[in-house]
Amino acid sequence: VQLQGVWGGLVQAGGSLRLSCAASGFTLDYYAIGWFRQAPGKEREGVSCISSSGGSTYYADSVKGRLTISRDNAKNTVYLQMNDLKPEDTAVYYCAAPSERRWVPPQPLHSSAYHFWGQGTQVTVSS
Repeated sequence: VQLQGVWGGLVQAGGSLRLSCAASGFTLDYYAIGWFRQAPGKEREGVSCISSSGGSTYYADSVKGRLTISRDNAKNTVYLQMNDLKPEDTAVYYCAAPSERRWVPPQPLHSSAYHFWGQGTQVTVSS
């Protein structure tokens, strides 16, 4: 079972990036998917979560209105569209899935609820 987050990069403040999370070894559409980030010297922070159906989404207050999570189950992929990026968004971004199918963790942005993790992709926002 493997998750892979891709399409990070370097962008200027105010710019946009779209991250993708693809799965191999299992069917992504059975699982809620969370996005997390970790900046140097800081704890891992939950950013967003989407239910397996896509019908429910959750966001950290710090990213509401700027980040949008979505999924295309036909492509076995979850996306994180990031707009109006700020230097404080600079971090390694990870996608993750819980161990149970069709289950959204009671605390969707808490990392302890997630079992499968992607390898992380660097996002750097310059001022």
